[in-house]
Amino acid sequence: MHEDVRDAVACLLKPFLTRKTILFVCRENACRSQMAAAFTQYLAGDKIEALSSGSEPADKINPDMAKAMQEKGIDMAFRKTRSLNQAVSESQPDIIVTMGCSEECPVIPGAQIQDWDLPDPAGKSMEFMRNVRDGIENRVKGLINNISN
Repeated sequence: MHEDVRDAVACLLKPFLTRKTILFVCRENACRSQMAAAFTQYLAGDKIEALSSGSEPADKINPDMAKAMQEKGIDMAFRKTRSLNQAVSESQPDIIVTMGCSEECPVIPGAQIQDWDLPDPAGKSMEFMRNVRDGIENRVKGLINNISN
């Protein structure tokens, strides 16, 4: 009986223990990297662990970004900014996606690095924010597809 339960638990946990980890990094961790991590969790959280961080983290997330993500049905209310060191100490990433801060990105042996050249929407119009959001969503979908295949 106990062996059956142990085997069932192991079967249920296996997908979570073998998930790839992606670390999304932008300068302030207030906008782009937050959106990318949230989309990844929303679309593939059962298969991929998504973290976000900043090379120079802001005090809080961008409120316009939170509004733009709410339009997609994703609640950002409890998201907090954090540094690269905090994120890397939490989990060893398999993939690091930088967004305009590749020179500050840590070198992690074995981690694949991608640079997404995305403009920073902070301080711009909501329409600009939405365009960046939609671009991030499309890139995340492509990344998930590449990882899944």
